[in-house]
Amino acid sequence: MSVLMRRAKVGDLDAIMRLERATFVTDAWSEETMRREIEGPHGYYLVAVDDDADDPERRLLGYAGLLAPAGSGQGDIQTIAVAPFARGIGLGRGLMHALITQARRKHVGELFLEVRADNPIARALYDSLGFVQTGVRRGYYQPDDVDAVTMRLAVPVAVTRPAEPDAASGAAADHADRDDRRGA
Repeated sequence: MSVLMRRAKVGDLDAIMRLERATFVTDAWSEETMRREIEGPHGYYLVAVDDDADDPERRLLGYAGLLAPAGSGQGDIQTIAVAPFARGIGLGRGLMHALITQARRKHVGELFLEVRADNPIARALYDSLGFVQTGVRRGYYQPDDVDAVTMRLAVPVAVTRPAEPDAASGAAADHADRDDRRGA
């Protein structure tokens, strides 16, 4: 399997909706809602694809979306889904890291999300990424009447530091020192 993450396009909508309906059986978004999210000026939607897959039904591995209006300083993880056959390889984590990176680029200081209280795998992922629980919305997911756990991440700033010399430049410096000692 070869995984490529790229910006979602309207041409991805059919595959996204198949995965959306399979993943969120009782509370899937409508196609029109998903289209507006993908095309919207404040959205950043990604797809993870395997363009080498022989079966077109297995090309879309997952998708995720961020809503971050310019200048607001805040963003929302709108959705994330990974196809059952692609789970367990870190794809959800990769999609989340990509959204967090985009949020940082847009100068977002806080990210929010809701997660089903009955989804321990997603909750563990968000916990491991630094999201903290801020509350519970009772009966948020309908028609299942499942609570939503609300979570927040203080987006960490990018850490930069001078590059360390690599092995090649370090070896060149060692060679120059030897040449100096030999009088070359």
